[in-house]
Amino acid sequence: MLFFAVVGGIWWSFSQPEEADAAPSTVQVTRRDFASTVTSIGAVKPQIGAEVRVGARISGKLERLPANIGDLVIKGQVLAELESADLRAIVAKNEAAVAVAREKIADAEARAKLSETSYQRQQRLTTLGVTSQQVVDEALREHESALAGIEIARRELELAEAELREVRVTLSYATITAPISGVIGSVTTQEGETVAAGLNAPTFVTILDLARLQVNAFVDEVDIGKLQLGQRAVFNVDAFPARDFAGHVAAIYPSATVQDNVVKYVVAIAIDDEQANLLRPEMTASVQIQLETRNVLAIPTRAIRQEGGRNVVYVANDDGTELRPIRVGWRDGPWSEIVDGLRAGELILLTGP
Repeated sequence: MLFFAVVGGIWWSFSQPEEADAAPSTVQVTRRDFASTVTSIGAVKPQIGAEVRVGARISGKLERLPANIGDLVIKGQVLAELESADLRAIVAKNEAAVAVAREKIADAEARAKLSETSYQRQQRLTTLGVTSQQVVDEALREHESALAGIEIARRELELAEAELREVRVTLSYATITAPISGVIGSVTTQEGETVAAGLNAPTFVTILDLARLQVNAFVDEVDIGKLQLGQRAVFNVDAFPARDFAGHVAAIYPSATVQDNVVKYVVAIAIDDEQANLLRPEMTASVQIQLETRNVLAIPTRAIRQEGGRNVVYVANDDGTELRPIRVGWRDGPWSEIVDGLRAGELILLTGP
């Protein structure tokens, strides 16, 4: 009996038709809210004008350098002084030249007054017939020459004053002051060294304004078209991994940089966080730029196929399945935006038919 039961079971299993494959899974095309972000790696950098290299505009021996790395300085504070005895002597010389020029003006004015009196006297004597016209003409010529002497003396004074201003400006270059307020980041010269000013001014110190930092994020060319000025951003740095800093997109640089054969654009993130004073230049930052929320048609990304260089999906309808090309937009996690090719409510296959 057992033998007949086994044989009958085998015959029954082979005589039955194969069970149909399970129908492929489908999903409906629906609208979803996309709140996408663009992620990138960047670095904390000083804003334009927040890092200044301070140097000398004249050559000379560095006599005094009271600045040290880490010192807080305010705009106008003295950072260094060059030896200036020779410049002060030149200033004194030009001050004396200005004084002489002023005395020359006074002397010329006195001569002009005297020549005018002489000319008027000769004119009166001419009316009385006591003197000749030639003497009157000579007195007039002398008076005109005295007036010209006044003008010459005035021009000499202007020249002396201009030279004095020039040497005073040169003397002021011997005292180097802070052009901005900030922290001294580096000192590259020591007291007693002689500096030579050429095409590039020798740098004494570098000043950083830590209150004016930004994050330069390198964004892939695929994502750069999604960014706009003012979009919110958050970032964190390795020094404070548990803290997120707030910011916003302040600028998108027009020129590109190529890193590992990938085109990227620099996006400047202005720092809005109250704890921005914790940051330091060159810190590596992981940036997330928050895009606007959009309500779009969306399908699971895994339903999209590539055929003939196009994005396609299989649409289920009454006649079976239809291969339809689509145009894809943003992505938000496992979902993809459908820009063209599908309508809300249609059913698509998650896997091939």
